[in-house]
Amino acid sequence: MRLLKVATCNLNQWAMEFDCNLKNIKESIIRAKEAGAVIRLGPELEITGYGCEDHFLELDTISHAWECLKDLLLGDWTDGILCSFGMPVIKGSERYNCQVLCMNRKIIMIRAKMWLANDGNYRELRWFTAWKQKDKLEEFQLPCDISEALQQRTVPFGYGFMQFLDTAVAAEICEELFAPIPPHAELALNGVEVFMNASGSHHQLRKLDIRIRAFIGATHTRGGVYMYSNHQGCDGGRLYYDGCACVVVNGDVVAQGSQFSLKDVEVVVAQIDLDAVASLRGSISSFQEQASCKRFVSFIDVPYKLCQPFNLQMSLSSPLKISYHSPEEEIAFGPGCWLWDYLRRSGASGFLLPLSGGADSSSVAGIVGCMCQLVVKEIANGDEQVKADAIRIGNYTNGQFPIDSKEFAKRVFYTVFMGSENRQPENKSSDATRSRAKLLSEEIGSWHLDVSIDSVVSAFLSLFQTLTGKRPRYKVDGGSNIENLGLQNIQARIRMVLAFMMASLLPWVHSKPGFYLVLGSSNVDEGLRGYLTKYDCSSADINPIGSISKQDLRIFLRWAATHLGFSSLAEIEAAPPTAELEPIRSNYSQLDEVDMGMTYEELSVYGRLRKIFRCGPVSMFKNLCFGWGSKLSPSEVAEKVKHFFKYYSINRHKMTVLTPSYHAESYSPEDNRFDLRQFLYNSRWPYQFRKIDELVKELSVDKDASSSSTSDGVGIVAAGSADPKAGL
Repeated sequence: MRLLKVATCNLNQWAMEFDCNLKNIKESIIRAKEAGAVIRLGPELEITGYGCEDHFLELDTISHAWECLKDLLLGDWTDGILCSFGMPVIKGSERYNCQVLCMNRKIIMIRAKMWLANDGNYRELRWFTAWKQKDKLEEFQLPCDISEALQQRTVPFGYGFMQFLDTAVAAEICEELFAPIPPHAELALNGVEVFMNASGSHHQLRKLDIRIRAFIGATHTRGGVYMYSNHQGCDGGRLYYDGCACVVVNGDVVAQGSQFSLKDVEVVVAQIDLDAVASLRGSISSFQEQASCKRFVSFIDVPYKLCQPFNLQMSLSSPLKISYHSPEEEIAFGPGCWLWDYLRRSGASGFLLPLSGGADSSSVAGIVGCMCQLVVKEIANGDEQVKADAIRIGNYTNGQFPIDSKEFAKRVFYTVFMGSENRQPENKSSDATRSRAKLLSEEIGSWHLDVSIDSVVSAFLSLFQTLTGKRPRYKVDGGSNIENLGLQNIQARIRMVLAFMMASLLPWVHSKPGFYLVLGSSNVDEGLRGYLTKYDCSSADINPIGSISKQDLRIFLRWAATHLGFSSLAEIEAAPPTAELEPIRSNYSQLDEVDMGMTYEELSVYGRLRKIFRCGPVSMFKNLCFGWGSKLSPSEVAEKVKHFFKYYSINRHKMTVLTPSYHAESYSPEDNRFDLRQFLYNSRWPYQFRKIDELVKELSVDKDASSSSTSDGVGIVAAGSADPKAGL
C-alpha cells in the first residue's frame, strides 16, 4: 500500500483584500497539517482573490501577490507539505494565471494555465495570456527580492508535473478540466496519479451536478485521485462561488465539502491508497496501449516521499453518497450566504426592503430570514468569525450575541409596506397584500413599517398641474395609455426614493450606527421582458433574486413556508402576481401576465432560447413551432415571438441600470458582464419579422405537412408537448 493523505479547501476570499486572503490560506494550512495531510490545495488565484478583474492589470496586484507568497515561504507553512497557491505571474511581458507549487520553503515549479475561461461571466483573456509552450518547461527568473529571500534564483515554469519518489502529482486549473482534450488525459498516460484542480467556479442553479460528473469522468476510465478546491462566498461582485471542495478516487467521491456556508475556511481531508489507482490502470488494456505510445510531458524530479506504507492506524476514505441541494435550497442558501458576505464587508448595519406582500419581495424577505437563521446556527456551532461579525453588525454590547434569528432580524432588517390609493383596505386584493406583508415580517422578525405614499403622489401631481394646467387620469377613469403609465411610474419611483431615504435615516431614528442597504426584488423574467419601471423599487443597492425566474421563486416560496417556518409564504405564492399600480374596480384588476401579454412560463422559454440556445427571432420561431405546434398555429407562434422581441428590445435599455444581482440563472439578461448586447434596437425587427412572415405563409400552404413535421419531434423544444419548457 501507498497511503496518501490529502487536503483541499473552500476559502472565502475577498478580491484585493490581501490580509484577509493570507489569513485564510494560513488557517487552511494549519488545519491540513493538523489532519496529517501532505498535500494542500487552494482555489484559483486565492492570494489576490479571483474577482480582481481590471486590478489584475495593475503591477501593484502582482507585487502584493509575490509579497504574500514570500510571507508563506519564509515561515514554516510549507514545511513537510506540498502546497499549491493560486496567483497571477508576469513572465517577460505576458501575464499568466498560475498555480505556484511549493514545499519546504522552496518553489518547485510554476504551472501556467493553458485554457482560459472566457465565456458567460468569465473574461480571463482580458487579463491573462494562455500558456502555449506545452512541449517543455522553461526557466523563470524570480523577482529579485523573492530570489534573495528564498535563495532561489530560477524555477521551472509552464506545463508539466512533479515526479516524487513514490508518486507523480500535477496541477489542472479550473477551465482546463472542461476543455475538449483536458490535460489530465495525457498526464495520466505519463504516470500522474494525483491531480490538483484549483478553481474559481460560481454558483448557478442546477449546475453542481455537471461539475461533479466532470471530476468523476476524469478518473473513472483512467484512474487517479482528483482533488478540487474552490472559492466560497461573495468576493466583491455579483457572483457567489459555491465551494464544494472534494476528492474523487477512481470515479468515486470520497470526500465532499459544503456548497453553501458562512465559514471563511473549510478543509476537506481524504486518506487514499495509491495502489488502487495503479491497480485500476493495470487492468485496462486500452490505457496500457495508449500509455505505451504517449506524448512525453516534461516533469520535475522531487527527491521526497509523500506516501506512507501499510498502517492499521490510518483508515481509508470510503465512497460517499454525493450531496446535492434542491433548487429551492439553492435559492435559500446561495443568496442568503451572498447577502451575509456583502453585509459584513460593506460596512452597512442591515438591510431595508420595500415589502409589497407579493411573491418577489416576499422571496427576498424569506432569503434574508434564512440568512439570519444561518448566522444564529453558525454561532451555535462555534464559529467565532461569524459571531464577531454579527455582534458588530447587530450592535450587541455587554457580551451579548445573537441566539434567536427573529431577534437578530429585528436588529438588521427593516421591511416597509408603501401603500397608496391602489393599496387601500377597501380593495380586498390590496388589503390582503398589506396583511401578508405584516404577517411575514412578524414571522421573520423584521422591524416593519406601514407607510402611505398618497400625500407624496398628490404633491407631485399638484406640482405637475400647476406647471401644465393638466392632471393625468388612470385608464380605468378615462385617461390615455400615456397618462396611465405616467401615474404608475410616479408611484413606483416615489417608493424608490423613500426606500433610500429610510435606509439612510431610520438607523439614526432608532439610535443605530451606520446605514442600511436597500434590497431590490425584480426577478430575471421581469428584467428580460422589461416589466419594471426604470428607477423604481427594482433600483436598489443589491438584488438577491434578480437572476432567478418567477417559476423557481414560486417553488422556493412553497418550500420556505415549510422548511424556514414562514408559513405565510404559502398564501403569498398562491396569489396571482400584480403590481397594484392601477386602481382596482369591480370590472378590472391589474395582473402581471395580462399586462405583459405573456405568461412567466413563456418568458422562461423565450429567455432560454434567446440566451442558452442563441436564437434570434427566426430561430426562436422555428423551435417554438416544434415545441408549441400541438396547441398553436404557426401564425399564433409568430405573434408570440414578435410580441416578445418587440418588448425585449424596447426595454433593453433598462438593463444598463439594473441593480447588481446575485447570478443564478443561465439566461440572465444582466448587461454588465453576462449578457453583452446593444440597448438601442429597431423594435420592429423589419428583416427578421419579414422572414417569419414568409415562413408562416409557406407553412400555411400545406397544413398537413406542417402537422407531420411537428409530430416528428425534431428540435430543441420537445415536440408535441403541452409544456413549453419540455426539452429545454
